[in-house]
Amino acid sequence: MTRPDKVHIREVGPRDGFQNEPEHIPTDDKVRLIDALGRAGFTRMEVASFVRPDVIPQLSDGVEVLHRIDVPENVRLMVLVPNSKGLDNALKVRERFHDAAIFVSASETHNQKNVNRAIADTMADNDVMAKRICAEGLGCAAVIATSFGCPYEGRVEMGRVLSLAERFAEAGATEVGFGDTTGMCNPAYAQEFFAAALERLPDVEVTAHFHNTRGQGLANAYAALEAGCTSFESSFGELGGCPVPQGSTGNIATEDLVGMFHEMGVDTGLDLDAVIDAARAAQRVLGRTLTSHSLIAGPVNWH
Repeated sequence: MTRPDKVHIREVGPRDGFQNEPEHIPTDDKVRLIDALGRAGFTRMEVASFVRPDVIPQLSDGVEVLHRIDVPENVRLMVLVPNSKGLDNALKVRERFHDAAIFVSASETHNQKNVNRAIADTMADNDVMAKRICAEGLGCAAVIATSFGCPYEGRVEMGRVLSLAERFAEAGATEVGFGDTTGMCNPAYAQEFFAAALERLPDVEVTAHFHNTRGQGLANAYAALEAGCTSFESSFGELGGCPVPQGSTGNIATEDLVGMFHEMGVDTGLDLDAVIDAARAAQRVLGRTLTSHSLIAGPVNWH
């Protein structure tokens, strides 16, 4: 297979990144950071979640954020909805976003710990939500957490994950993201997995979502690219992680992913310097050093 020469990256820091940060992030700062990311060339960003405020207080200002951000018109904004109640609340501000993401864990134990439901119950609700999302004229994306391994159950069978993806597609999802929620994937398996996913889901956008928990995030992204994947998600500053279990560190840093792709001659459509500037701004807001390599070393300078 010829390596793709162009990819799309969705910035998920304003949702997946912020939700796991221990410091309270003021709404004003969130708006400024999202606006800065919008000027970096992203055409897709995940910016809010309609979860219960008592579960993830960090994202309780999602509606205000959606109303206040000012990003270019070509940026498709995504929100995450955990259940039908969350979708009800999201649709009250339907005009403020373009895509809604629904999700499930491939592992029964992780799904129970994450959303307190069995996979069967979650998927039954997802079937209903997908149809509602499509009926509203919104884009429907699906996310499968623990696609490459579960910290509670160990290996997750590929066939199980891809069967969930096919069910999402049947319900109306036009994109399925596969999440390495706690950083258990490796490059060899990433290449095998995405080759299989692209073959089994020819009419669906297949998205790679890697975490850098064990330092293999970029290598996994490279392996997915080699398999033909052209859609990726990442978080500026390497923000984020997973609420369960503790110790699940952040997503791969957007600036590191962009830098790697650019050095390989793969077009992202993004301004790397602007992404790094946004990550530096997040570092100032949080008042601590973030872990992305590009923040420390800067981009490669051949001049």
